[in-house]
This record gives sequence, structure tokens and C-alpha cells, in this order.
Amino acid sequence: MTAVDIVAPAISIGERYRDVVSDRWPVTVAPQPDELLSSWLHRLAYANGVSPRAFARVLGLNPGMWWSAALDMRLPADIAKLLYAKTGVTPDQLAAMTLSHGLPKELLLPLRDNGHRDSSAWLQFCCRCLADDAQPYFRRRWRLATRVSCTEHGCRLRDRCPSCLGRIAAFDQAALVPQHYCVACGYDLRRASIPYLSPATRTLDRCIDDICSLEAMTQSPSGPVLIRRLLSMPSVGGYYSTMILTSLSTAARTYCAQRLNLPSEWPVEGAKDDDEEREARRLRRLIPPTSDHRAWIELLANTLGRRRGRPAASKGNETGIKLPDLLGAYAKMSPASGRPAQERIGTERRP
Repeated sequence: MTAVDIVAPAISIGERYRDVVSDRWPVTVAPQPDELLSSWLHRLAYANGVSPRAFARVLGLNPGMWWSAALDMRLPADIAKLLYAKTGVTPDQLAAMTLSHGLPKELLLPLRDNGHRDSSAWLQFCCRCLADDAQPYFRRRWRLATRVSCTEHGCRLRDRCPSCLGRIAAFDQAALVPQHYCVACGYDLRRASIPYLSPATRTLDRCIDDICSLEAMTQSPSGPVLIRRLLSMPSVGGYYSTMILTSLSTAARTYCAQRLNLPSEWPVEGAKDDDEEREARRLRRLIPPTSDHRAWIELLANTLGRRRGRPAASKGNETGIKLPDLLGAYAKMSPASGRPAQERIGTERRP
């Protein structure tokens, strides 16, 4: 057989090419529970071999600062349509990852950084969560200024890289590395030490988080009052008296919670004298069930206001309950918000 006899097969792009080759991007990643949209976008970019900064151009955006964080606040319809077409993640799934879905916007940490040590950073993280994740991701609730502890592990959150003290800025990453590595210095955030958090501060944190669901806040007449009083919590501590909660770092907000003069440990049940027993009976009559969110929103708003001599959130409900008693009762009624969380973090250590 001569070379003339060898006939190469004809190869051409046929009309059915679009029928056998998908228009979707090569790799799709599934959203994780409570995942922040920007976190999912960064993981999607990395899985497809594109750095987060360059991925902005793929979406038709300017790759400047905060491009993905801005999408957390508002996802334009054209970008949602593009993401659905390229990944198959539905518009409802995309909307559920934004901050407009179920979180009080007044309590969100702002998109800014003035470089001051005590000022807020836009995002917090739990190093244990990142270490446990098969694919490390950032949670939506880590954007709330009222959160200083991890719901899963009970440890205090961080809002800066412990190596260079820079904020979390995965949106500005030009290299192809996972989002849990610091953009500025390359530190693996999963290796961060766990800052100390007192059991009482943890209980306050979880109590606020359990009570302040968006639905309950919007339905309760005391909801707006509670939001205002949560924002003014720094005024109780004195040192940050001119600041509002959303303007402070995680460490500073933790300090403000501790300055509410909560006890370091809840009283151990046991023998009580007559006065203590009478007070315990009074509290049992006044404390509502944990399922009554509206009543708890009112109680918490009144208690926080009382510390500054402010009027009650509603008329005719001057119970005189002190904050330690209120949170102690809540911790006993809702064990997941109290001591069991402490037992899971027996290896806490101070920074």
C-alpha cells in the first residue's frame, strides 16, 4: 500500500456540535449550607482554573475591589441568568446565598477597611469550620455584626489574618489558590489559633442569633427597637462609647459583650435561700417559652435599654429582669445555646 492509497478521515465541525457539547462551564460546584454568594463564586472560579480577580471579567464586571462582595448585597438579573445558564444553579438557589435573603441588613458588617485595628472588617470566619469543610467556604451569618462566635464549634470568630492582620480579600486574589489562603501573605486560615471566648459571651451571642431571625424581627413591634439597641451596645462598655456595633472589629465587639457585666459562669443549681428561691419563681413566671420569638425580642430590647436608662420597647411590660438572669434562663431552656457548646471547645486558648 502506497501513501497515495492512504486516505485520512475527514474531520469537521458538524451541525450537531452544539447538541453534544454543553454551553456550561467545565466544572460546577454545589452551594453549601448557608454559603455566601461571593464564597461560592470564588470556589466556582478556582474549580474552573480562573483566579477570583479574573473571574470578574468573565461575569462582565470590573475586577476592582469588592466586586463579589457587592454581588452578595445585590445580584443583578443578567448575572443571575448567566450563572444559571453556565452552572445550572437555579435563581432561587443563587438568591438564597445573597444577604438580602433572611438577614437584617442593619446588622451587616460594612464593605470598608480604614486600616485601624479596632475597626470592622467585612467578613469573619471560624478556622475550625474551614478546617472541617471538604471545600472551605464562608458562611452568610459571618457577615453579621452581632455574631462573634461559631454556631457549630462555639469558638470565637476572627475577621483578620492572624499572620499579617489583613482582612479577608479573596475577591482580590490574582493567583490560582483556594479562598482560605490570605491574599496578602498566603497564610492558611485553617491553621489560625482560637481566641478565648467566655461562656457568658457565647450565650449572649447565641441567644441573639436564635431570637433575631428576620421573620420574627419584621413581625415584632419591638424588632426595630432591638436592632437600634444592639447597634448601640458599645455605648455600654465606655471605651467604644462613640461607636456603633457594625463599625468595630470582632475583638472589639466581643469586648463590648463582655462589658455588659455578664457573669463568667451561670449559677450552679443547688440549695437556695428564701430570697433566691422567690426570685427563681418570679423569673419562671416571666420568662416565655423559647418558641415565642416576639416575646423574647421584646424582653431582650427592654433589658438592653434598661442598662442605659432608656424607656421600655413596649408599654405595660416592665419586668425588671436583669440581662444575666434573662440569658441564664434562655441557656437552661435552650441547651444548644449554653453549656454544651462550651464542652465542645475544651481546647480553647487565648490569642
